[in-house]
Amino acid sequence: MNHYYSVGYGDEEAPLVLTCFFMKQQEAPRYGGISQLLHWVTAVLVVYAFSNGLGGSEARVYLPSRDFQRHLHETVGLCLLALVVIRLLWRTVETRPEPVEAVPWMHTARTAVEVALYVLLFAVPLTAVFGAWLEGHPLTLLGGWSIPVLPIVSHDAGATLSRLHTWLGDAIIWVGVFHALAALYHHFILKDTALISMLPAWLPVHQLSFVKRRRANPNTNSFRVSK
Repeated sequence: MNHYYSVGYGDEEAPLVLTCFFMKQQEAPRYGGISQLLHWVTAVLVVYAFSNGLGGSEARVYLPSRDFQRHLHETVGLCLLALVVIRLLWRTVETRPEPVEAVPWMHTARTAVEVALYVLLFAVPLTAVFGAWLEGHPLTLLGGWSIPVLPIVSHDAGATLSRLHTWLGDAIIWVGVFHALAALYHHFILKDTALISMLPAWLPVHQLSFVKRRRANPNTNSFRVSK
């Protein structure tokens, strides 16, 4: 959109081209508070579960000295799984802002990353759960709660799922990093509201605007502002 502003310079002749970059506060469309809370709690739990991952062989994972770490990891994983279910249910009733304007391939990439994240958010904890069960290990949560194993035990299948769980855990971090970098690209390069839409209004983060002013008429003091 082009706007015209009248700028007075007195007897001095105004420059023909004036270009400036500045940060402009604008009201941006945002997701609701519940959506933002679910999003950021999910992100924190994913990062924490990855950083607290057990890793290693089955014998190492189930060492008595690692019981608390394993119980915590399994508790966080099940909480994450429940949170993803809540997020999907909430998506059916929430009011979402319109997607930012972008070229078609960016919309395609956005959808692909979103689908990949949801698939991984289900696949990572489920492969851990069924891998442990098939190996013959119950799920033990904080507080001493235990979920018994399945009636069918297949150690080889469980070991395969456990290895897959490790690979998928790495994958969700890489996809998450790409997702975060894309949000920063939208904010600092494209200067749209993609990142701001998922931030609470009280954070002092505002849309960046590039404003380019050109003389509309060299015989006047009017400038054209392109946003």
